Amino acid sequence: MFCLLLEFYKKKRQTDLYAEGENVVDCKSGLNDFSKGSIMGNIARLAIPMTLAQLINVLYNVVDRIYIGRIGEQAAYAFTGLGVCLPLISAVIAFSNLIGMGGAALFSIERGAKNTEEAAYIEGNSFTMLIITGILLTVLGYAFKRPALYLLGASDATFPYADSYISIYFAGNIFVLLSLGLNSFINAQGFGRIGMCTVAIGAGINIVLDPIFIFGLDMGVSGAALATIISQFVSACWTVKFLTGERAVIKLCRRYMGVSAKRAAKIMSLGLSGFTMAITNSMVQIMYNANLQIYGGDVYVGVMTIINSVREVVQMPVFGVSQSAQPIMGFNYGAMEYDRVRKTIKYNSAVLIVYTVAAWALIFLFPHFFLGVFTKDPQIMEAGERALHIYFFGFFFMALQFSGQAVFTALGFAKKAVFFSIFRKVIIVIPLIYLLPKIGSLGTDGIFMSEPISNIIGGALCFAVMYFSVYRNLGRK
Repeated sequence: MFCLLLEFYKKKRQTDLYAEGENVVDCKSGLNDFSKGSIMGNIARLAIPMTLAQLINVLYNVVDRIYIGRIGEQAAYAFTGLGVCLPLISAVIAFSNLIGMGGAALFSIERGAKNTEEAAYIEGNSFTMLIITGILLTVLGYAFKRPALYLLGASDATFPYADSYISIYFAGNIFVLLSLGLNSFINAQGFGRIGMCTVAIGAGINIVLDPIFIFGLDMGVSGAALATIISQFVSACWTVKFLTGERAVIKLCRRYMGVSAKRAAKIMSLGLSGFTMAITNSMVQIMYNANLQIYGGDVYVGVMTIINSVREVVQMPVFGVSQSAQPIMGFNYGAMEYDRVRKTIKYNSAVLIVYTVAAWALIFLFPHFFLGVFTKDPQIMEAGERALHIYFFGFFFMALQFSGQAVFTALGFAKKAVFFSIFRKVIIVIPLIYLLPKIGSLGTDGIFMSEPISNIIGGALCFAVMYFSVYRNLGRK
């Protein structure tokens, strides 16, 4: 509500220059110039609100899980049923990354090169692609949801809860894609705080509606899903309103919305990294749930649901910082300010490594706290402590992966970005999920071990390739 009132007040001021405490925006030239000023200042002005936005965004699903874990005698089944839905939700988010992150990266490069009209076409094409994709995902989701849920690890006891949640969630796919995908363009224009408001508005509505629908109207998991899509609808309206308004650096206009095959291909090629990371994460969750159901049953699928929730919370700042660095790197790369690109890479990498070391320490020292946020079930609590310790071992290596991926995406090295997304999850994690539990008597421990092994190998290799093939060659080619 505060964000809405703030925006209403600011829109009353009709001037050519706008400032939010961020870079001054020249609406006539269409530039929010990341090639000037302190690099750390530019990163901070975007990273702080974007990181807060990412953390707030976690509340969409995490708050649902907290409430559902306390709905009564069937809480454990409902909680596990919701966990079964997570790979499908990740798949929807993957498509928002494909178009939103890819379009925003290309948008930033064109702005840095002062190709303002081409940047507008990229923004308009991305909007149309998000709508079409949202409709297609809804149709396909309803067509295949039953076999998909059983494939993801649902049992006869948990299927009704999973089906109730995902059936409503699919109805709001288009709102999810628009709110997440278009918010990347708000951030790419330098409006980090506006991007944060996009997420804060939706999360705030979700938090208010969840207890009303789940407990007040006795809707259970269906109420949680309904609260989520209503909040995403409001967020989507907010993003469209801002990008079509006077304050946007480059407006979202109808004349630029006709999809060009060439532009669509460029957008998706740069978005493939974020898409692949999200879609392979969805694939990995399928494998985790299916194998944990075999070796541990519903209890361990419930543990995996908590692990996913904790990972989302602690990983969001990594997303926020790395994504805030991308438009700065892309803009300066387009403007041929290669020294500033190198400095941005160094600052981004250092912040991510320090943060992930601290996050790893907290999870290792206080596992019961993180488990207790989501459940009081003694079986899940007992199994979850060891699982958390194993799964998050060496978590800081993930910072190396995200740092390398951010550089590849921001500078247009699409093939490298996609390769390392596939390498860590598909080539390393998935085979290990099947192989490790069969070694000795590792069982569920072996399944959880696959994540830290992939982080160490994949993260180190991704960062090394970025350093030797991109960082050292900036400005030479």
